[in-house]
Amino acid sequence: MGRTILGIKYISHDTAAALMVDGKVIAACEQERYTLDKHSRVFPLDAIHDCLRIAGITMDGVDEIAFGGDPELCLRRTYLEPALEDYKRVGMMIQEFERIREIYHTEDLIREKTGFSGPISFFDHHLAHLASSYYPSGFQDAIVLSIDGIGDFKTMKLAIGRSGALDVVREHYDYPHSLGLVYAAITCYLGWKNVHHEGVIMALACYGDYNALVPGQKRSYYAFFEDIIHYDGEYDIRINQDWMSYYYVRDRWVSDRFIDVFGPRRQYDMATLNQHHMNIAAALQKRLEDVVITLLKNARRDYGVPCLCMGGGVALNCSMNGKIEQAGIFDEIFVQPASGDAGLAIGACYLAQRSHDPNYAPVKSHNYYLGAAFSAEEIEHALKASGLAYTKPEDLYNETARRLKEGKVVAWYQGRSEFGPRALGNRSILARPFPAGMKDHINDHVKFREYFRPLAPAVMKEHLHEYFQIGQESPHMLIACLVQPDKKDEIPATVHVDDSCRAQSVGPENNERFYKLLKAFKEQTGCPVLLNTSFNVKGQPIINTPEQAIECFRTHALDVLVLDDFLLEK
Repeated sequence: MGRTILGIKYISHDTAAALMVDGKVIAACEQERYTLDKHSRVFPLDAIHDCLRIAGITMDGVDEIAFGGDPELCLRRTYLEPALEDYKRVGMMIQEFERIREIYHTEDLIREKTGFSGPISFFDHHLAHLASSYYPSGFQDAIVLSIDGIGDFKTMKLAIGRSGALDVVREHYDYPHSLGLVYAAITCYLGWKNVHHEGVIMALACYGDYNALVPGQKRSYYAFFEDIIHYDGEYDIRINQDWMSYYYVRDRWVSDRFIDVFGPRRQYDMATLNQHHMNIAAALQKRLEDVVITLLKNARRDYGVPCLCMGGGVALNCSMNGKIEQAGIFDEIFVQPASGDAGLAIGACYLAQRSHDPNYAPVKSHNYYLGAAFSAEEIEHALKASGLAYTKPEDLYNETARRLKEGKVVAWYQGRSEFGPRALGNRSILARPFPAGMKDHINDHVKFREYFRPLAPAVMKEHLHEYFQIGQESPHMLIACLVQPDKKDEIPATVHVDDSCRAQSVGPENNERFYKLLKAFKEQTGCPVLLNTSFNVKGQPIINTPEQAIECFRTHALDVLVLDDFLLEK
């Protein structure tokens, strides 16, 4: 008999909910889309309600709640035990008292908010990340890696998935030895905000030279990061705390020693950004890639499994993922599209289902459009309320493609929203991938982002290898690759400074409407690629409702808005 399982991610950032019915995830929503605070820490009640609405049920139809995380373990290992061992950690407990209180009362809070009186299961943070990437991959046998900042005191876990069973083989990666937290620390040191802007540092790294000498020192940037991130060449990773301060206090992140070598923390002002900062970012990114790639080579050697699944926030680092793919270690790679902590809601559902069904095994999922959708009636009601003129073209795809061909910037709002941080063609801002200045126009006048941040190409999947150097499909925009040399000049607005890009391969099986638009654009221009970036502006979550889409169109430099079958134009 099938079960209905509600997955919840709460405590800390990226709160979310997911709903599984009969072993299949049918809905998943992030709370940030409702509260409009990116990486929301609010209890995901709105996300829960929308998941139930999508399924057409109430809480009475839920058999079990599955929670992504173990509150008791998190409280004991992250706060209480370290404070008893080192009095300086008491300051961290005081600093995070409100978080500690929430962790302690997690189950009571869930029942109070949802009114649920049935069973609540709690699952280890990293095990939920592992499950979130393994079960939808379709790989029966896989090496599975969870890697993030910290979760239930652990910072990384390595498992082997075989015929539906997950066997954790390496889990000695305890806080504060965290690749994710070092990345967060450098993000803050360079003037951005942890959790929010690690992707900015990844983009910045491509402008740096990790082999350059640090000013006033006789060692390269990379050599210093070898000292910061100790790695034995096998499976042991240690963070040298002489360089970091996040173990004791989070408002500084790096130690006095780090500042003595690299200089004072940069305040956020683009005028102060220089080559030194780019070199730091490059050394950090290179060290991360070298450590993870070598560890995975060892895992392939030792366990002999041909496929890789990845989850956890660090798995959103598409440059690292691209280097893993290029290394040829695995036959195929699957990265959970919601690899950040929101994905724990999905992972918890999978673990709960597996606990009731020992034969439950991976099934390849093509659907990551798991969020909210609105009917044609709801959309037209929002349009009429806006007072803006709109049409309903008979040939929507050709009409939209023509405007893209003319250089118009199009907000494309279709069907159900994506679950995860990447816009995959349902909540997207689209443009032609040429000329090169199109990237600057969108960064400067539409998204209000830093000049060096790249914009991704979406490509008809049958043309993926014609345009990009990648050995597998890339439907979730999470594996960076190089552009084919003879295609760089055809799609320059999507090519980063190092000739890389974050390609999304689109087929009719995963997004039919977006595929039809790409096809129409190719028929009119000869190019099967569109520039694709998320339908939001800097600092805000991806657009959720028709009303939000209309307001963004009204107030920002967007030329066209397509809401399902309706078209608006300035």
